[in-house]
Amino acid sequence: MSEKLKLAIIGLDTSHAVEFPKLIQDPATPAESRIDGLTVPRCLRFSTPFQSEEGLNQRQAYLESIGVEVTNDFDYAVGDCDVISININDPAFHLEYFEKCAKLGKRIFLDKPVADNLENTVKIFEIARENNVEFCSASSLRFDVDFLEGCERNPDVSSLHVWGPVGRAAAGSSIIWYGVHAFEMLQRGMGCGAATVTVSNDRNGYLCHVIYKDGRRGIVELTRNNYEYGAVFRNASGFADKIDVTRRIPYYRQQLLAVLEFFKTGKEPNTLADTFEVMAMLDAADRSAVTGRPEVVYTK
Repeated sequence: MSEKLKLAIIGLDTSHAVEFPKLIQDPATPAESRIDGLTVPRCLRFSTPFQSEEGLNQRQAYLESIGVEVTNDFDYAVGDCDVISININDPAFHLEYFEKCAKLGKRIFLDKPVADNLENTVKIFEIARENNVEFCSASSLRFDVDFLEGCERNPDVSSLHVWGPVGRAAAGSSIIWYGVHAFEMLQRGMGCGAATVTVSNDRNGYLCHVIYKDGRRGIVELTRNNYEYGAVFRNASGFADKIDVTRRIPYYRQQLLAVLEFFKTGKEPNTLADTFEVMAMLDAADRSAVTGRPEVVYTK
């Protein structure tokens, strides 16, 4: 491998396909904010329901202005890469492109959520195992410094209330597509062990009640038309610690630094067990939003 790892980006329908290269090689990005150690030679473009052709054209023009070649040819896009970032907004495409990329044997960052449903998540894990390929997957909210400071202050949390937006997915489940951010926060703060999720719906969004096997509880509030994130940590004695996600340090940068460390060393920013539980909770929440009953959080 060269001194700078060549990162192939798969997908152009998400802002992340622009934000990551911007931090890596846009000359306009301040030096103190730049990410050293990576270069993005190429990006694979294709259409999904999550972005218009005009939007794709605008993103392509920007990427080309900072030295990223945009192509429709998968083999060319990954031809001489060292590592891969699958940045596809539509999670229904994740399984297809993960399978293609896994055959190359390169380390992969798979953007959130892992897939469009739990069944395809299981298939992705199986493909990774069969091809002996290392990958990680996470939301940028898992890396926000305000939230991480709250986690560090509250290692013995007995309940955690997190909130964030729920957008309207162009296709598939809105809970899985956008609820992933807040559920990532819950999983980071509480760890593994979720047993059931119960969801109530109203005109403002979804209120998700998570019961853990050891008696702890989590609440995930997903609100329409409100794009703020935050959390309240509580311990057994009732102490409450409220935090707001202020973005005082951009969480995309913090995430990309963690992904770079994974690319270089194989050290996961979060375990695959964490990743699977996030998806399992989202799956349970999606089912409960339909049934109105507590739904089981499946385990591998």
